[in-house]
Amino acid sequence: MGISSNRPARLNRALLALVGLLLLAAGGYAVAAHGGRVPGVESGDRLVPGTGAPPSWVLVVIVAGAIVIGLLCLRWVAAQWFRLPRAVGWELSASDAAGTTMMSSAMAADAVATDIEGYPEVSSASAVLSGPGRAPELHVIVTAAAGADITALRRRILGEAVGRLREALGVGLIPVSMEFRLSDQGIAPQ
Repeated sequence: MGISSNRPARLNRALLALVGLLLLAAGGYAVAAHGGRVPGVESGDRLVPGTGAPPSWVLVVIVAGAIVIGLLCLRWVAAQWFRLPRAVGWELSASDAAGTTMMSSAMAADAVATDIEGYPEVSSASAVLSGPGRAPELHVIVTAAAGADITALRRRILGEAVGRLREALGVGLIPVSMEFRLSDQGIAPQ
């Protein structure tokens, strides 16, 4: 399970895109109505019928608030899209080899995540492998059961899953960053 199959993140981006489109449509409608391009709406009509125009300082506060909210939304989008490094392609062949072996870092990361998900105390895992082929970096997010021993789980991941990855890639050291999240369910009896 790679980082691209993270359902909450996809749902988050989809809802953000939907809200953005709705706000864009509402803004476009307001601009078109102000320009007199919407049938049945005059450009001088009040926003709320029967009321007077608001003071100019109210409009300034509304515009400033809209700009701040827009910048915060852009920051949120950037945090969603640029959270972890993207997958890269690696050449695994030796320079004197007759052919070339290419592998996506996403394939290796998916294998590590699948390996970690096989542990009984782990609900889900995702991994991203980044950097050049001879100096990769591994970023892992593990959702563990509420009663899991995180220290023991971390040792097991570094010893087993990361050890197998080092052996498969033929590298001596892989820097690893791990994020642990606790699920609501406890450890299932074995």
